[in-house]
Amino acid sequence: MSQSDSSPPVPEPGRIAHKGSADTGWSRWLPGLRMLREYRIAWLRNDILAGLVLTTMLVPVGIAYAVASGVPGIYGLYATIVPLIAYALFGPSRILVLGPDSSLAAVILAVILPLSGGDPARAVALASMMAIVSGGVCILAGIARLGFITELLSKPIRYGYMNGIALTVLISQLPKLFGFSIDSAGPLRNLWAIAMAIINAKANWTAFLVGAATLVVILSLKSNKRIPSILIAVAGATIVVGMLDLAARAGVSVLGQLPQGLPAFAIPWITREDIVPVIIGGCAVALVSFADTSVLSRVYAARTRTYVDPNQEMAGLGFANLAAGFFQGFPISSSSSRTPVAEAAGSKTQVTGVVGALAVAVLLMAAPNLLEDLPTSALAAVVIASAIGLIEVADLRRIYRIQRWEFWLSIVCTIGVAVFGAIEGIGIAIVIAVIEFLWDGWRPYSAVLGQAKGVKGFHDIQRYTDASLIPGLVLFRWDASLFFANAELFHDRILDAVAASPTPVRWLVIAAEPITSVDVTSADMLAELDDTLYAAGIELCLAEMKDPVKDKLKRFGLYEKLGEKAFFPTIDDAVGSYLTANPVARQDGESWGA
Repeated sequence: MSQSDSSPPVPEPGRIAHKGSADTGWSRWLPGLRMLREYRIAWLRNDILAGLVLTTMLVPVGIAYAVASGVPGIYGLYATIVPLIAYALFGPSRILVLGPDSSLAAVILAVILPLSGGDPARAVALASMMAIVSGGVCILAGIARLGFITELLSKPIRYGYMNGIALTVLISQLPKLFGFSIDSAGPLRNLWAIAMAIINAKANWTAFLVGAATLVVILSLKSNKRIPSILIAVAGATIVVGMLDLAARAGVSVLGQLPQGLPAFAIPWITREDIVPVIIGGCAVALVSFADTSVLSRVYAARTRTYVDPNQEMAGLGFANLAAGFFQGFPISSSSSRTPVAEAAGSKTQVTGVVGALAVAVLLMAAPNLLEDLPTSALAAVVIASAIGLIEVADLRRIYRIQRWEFWLSIVCTIGVAVFGAIEGIGIAIVIAVIEFLWDGWRPYSAVLGQAKGVKGFHDIQRYTDASLIPGLVLFRWDASLFFANAELFHDRILDAVAASPTPVRWLVIAAEPITSVDVTSADMLAELDDTLYAAGIELCLAEMKDPVKDKLKRFGLYEKLGEKAFFPTIDDAVGSYLTANPVARQDGESWGA
């Protein structure tokens, strides 16, 4: 099957997109240049259309999040224009859209509100310095290769996060769709407030019809990738509201005239007293923004079958924040509402973000009235359609069938994100996942092995009920590493296996291949176990132990205690040595071992 020119790049046959195939040296820190080398002219139409669609969201969302962060609205556009261009050069994701974000607004406001004293210029300087601090932290973390922390975000956690974000975003847009506003107090309380507002006749049904019609058009045309459904729907809503003057006649909320002016390079100066709270706030912003960005980046990398280096993602986010800080902006992050809009509009590469940034700049300078009649309810419909596209159901059904606890982990993450917030929800899910991982190591599976009829090797007698045990020999397999938390259980299960043997035991052989590590506590336990077995006339042996684990036993002095003769390269070698010392014939006339 040939690859379409309009499709995003996928690895060539025989190649896999992976970190090992990424550029090395300084060029790996500039993935935007690599993207330009691979760019196809067929993508340009999609990127331009997606950029124009994205612009209709970048402007109102940037202004709204600036106000929510405690700075004048125009600076939200400044925090949109330059970071998008910076991320296009330094960011590894081809689809991610960066800019002002709701998850950062509360952190920024909490820092600058008490320090600025109501002075807008001082508030901007403080917010810009927070962006510089956040950017520096992210860049240093990327250079230090701390991106491995994203490995804690399993697929169910990522699904749970995205579903929680989609639910939160969807609920947050319902008041705008119905043409009223509420004081946000969390998704669940917001639902109650929305219901009460509708019951108390606060809804503007004209605005709702405009928004609902926009949503229907988007969802109806969404399946045809050649049609810019969002652009058509938004343009249509804007024309209808303008021609019928619904803002004046029916009270439909519209975007209004944009402020004018472009961002300029400026060094934000703050006082000595502001340094500590700004550094703390900047570090907090770096943590929140990277957690948010890493999840979105991995989700879209999986969708496009591309590899995104998490260390480069940190650096790209850092450079985008530095650009925001030095060009009159404030801390930014990835956007879980604008990114899916770009994807739904047909974006192929980061050229979409560049087009969006340039379009915002042109609007500020040349056409501040162009989007004056853009209804807020239509913007809400765009966000709702994008949130619906984020929801994952099909693969969660598969996970439910094959691994129930991971399905419920995803559900817990969804609820946690929706109720407590993005970082708290991810944190709850990660803690549960770590507990489950520790439980698997703390209480692992173990088995006594026997010779099954017609099957080579030695197998679990619980699963192969016809398996024969070699008289006087216990073959015991432990399916985990040995460490302090399971050492006592290992000791007890060994003794239980010896006690359950139908014949007096002479040798106990541990099938040690699954054991990948041994700590001091478990090594001491093995020494005690050897003493206990020796006192009972039983010889302790180990088969198939990995050399790195054997090296640890040598450092602990346990290898010398057991003696080299106690270690066998394979289970068959151990069985052969036992049978040489203790000849035993099978009742069915077959031979023991492979």
